[in-house]
Amino acid sequence: MKNIRNFCIIAHIDHGKSTLADRMLEVTKTVERRKMREQILDSMDLERERGITIKMQPVRMVWKDYILNLIDTPGHIDFSYEVSRALKAVEGAILLVDSTQGVQAQTLSVLAMAKEEGLTILPVVTKIDSPLSRVKEIKEEISNLLGCSVESIMEVSGRTGQGVEDLLNEVIEKIPGPTSPPTPLLATERGENLQALIFDFKFSPHRGILVFVRIVSGKVKAGERLVFRVSGKDFISGEVGIFAPVETEKEELTAGEIGYIVTGLKEPGVVSVGDTVGRVGEAVFALPGYGEPKPVIWASIYPKDQNDFVLLRQSLGKLRLSDSSLTFEEEASSILGKGFRCGFLGMLHL
Repeated sequence: MKNIRNFCIIAHIDHGKSTLADRMLEVTKTVERRKMREQILDSMDLERERGITIKMQPVRMVWKDYILNLIDTPGHIDFSYEVSRALKAVEGAILLVDSTQGVQAQTLSVLAMAKEEGLTILPVVTKIDSPLSRVKEIKEEISNLLGCSVESIMEVSGRTGQGVEDLLNEVIEKIPGPTSPPTPLLATERGENLQALIFDFKFSPHRGILVFVRIVSGKVKAGERLVFRVSGKDFISGEVGIFAPVETEKEELTAGEIGYIVTGLKEPGVVSVGDTVGRVGEAVFALPGYGEPKPVIWASIYPKDQNDFVLLRQSLGKLRLSDSSLTFEEEASSILGKGFRCGFLGMLHL
């Protein structure tokens, strides 16, 4: 575990998180230069269209014999629960502040979450190559916010790559390696039983639901009988692997690592962010802090043609396979016929 560093980047929307992640992938040669494109971790069409991160994306890099697991988190407040689970899966965070705009609302809200989790914070000023940058002024702002010295705040440019190598070295130096949890287990020898935190998941039509996990203790291989501690559903792992940044199969995932498990499940509502994966027959607590995301905005959705009602229900069910925050229930209107009342975390989520 001492050669693993798990960290995320926290920042306000459009402060350059994804661009900095691009440069890190380039510097560590995780992605070949010819395959590189802008904001490579933002793979959804909507993300690329709007230039924002909606779905968090983990990636594994290797730098100077250290494994660096980066989780690129969304900055939008609609997805704060997902961000809180991502913070639970790492030991450190790069606090990225745009030198042309300074500290802003979302920076403060996510920073408060990171401090609550006890993460090591690395303050960084970005966009230093911009003619509008106010590096000295913004550094003082961050210094007052964190109570750190101005000299300890790093300067980088996601566009030119300036300072990125120094930042990677700082991650290795300052962010602690993962440790086994102090009291996760009831029986048997501590650290041997599997305990994995789900911080995200996605649906594949061929392989079912893939859960993105941080292995807190124990290890996991393909072909094992596993169980979700909160929902109680069990399954057999079809494949385990890492993000490099594409899914790459591995023989096993061990404590401290971040990767994915193919569940083969194709039913909605079984998997949720924050749940714990364990092995059937082993006595292990679910990890603390699990919460149900609560919708705050509702929208009524009706099919144009009532003959498509069943198709709409199936489509919402499929959507829920990759987004457990979505809720929906049937409703009827005298004018529009049968439809669904859907709950969302906010306008961007909708």
